[in-house]
Amino acid sequence: MYKTILVPIAIEHDADVAGALEIARHLRDVGGSIIALNVIEPVPAFVANELPVNHIEKTAEDVRQLLVKEIGEADDVTPIVTHGHSGRAIIEFAEQNGVDCIVIASHRPGLADYFLGSTAARVVRHSQCAVHVIR
Repeated sequence: MYKTILVPIAIEHDADVAGALEIARHLRDVGGSIIALNVIEPVPAFVANELPVNHIEKTAEDVRQLLVKEIGEADDVTPIVTHGHSGRAIIEFAEQNGVDCIVIASHRPGLADYFLGSTAARVVRHSQCAVHVIR
């Protein structure tokens, strides 16, 4: 069905990564690819100025290692870590990398989501490709 599938993974949330990857595998065309993406939110400038040199780069590498651990033995998944606002970064990554389906986890929406909107809701509203939401 889809050639390139993006699976955003929030390391800090307790999500069913194996389940999301399994769904992506079912949706993937033969010869297609799956990308696991973690987005690191930006650090405010006043905080970044106080951090040790290379702290942000080290954090990105640490997060990448956690992402690889979260994926497990899945050698058919490419782990990528990027920086930015989660919703926008996922959409921009998808557009820039020819992603034709995003498989994203979502929690049950509550009152806070009505006013703020979750990352999954933003991706669904603004993505130019198909989005499969997992609850």
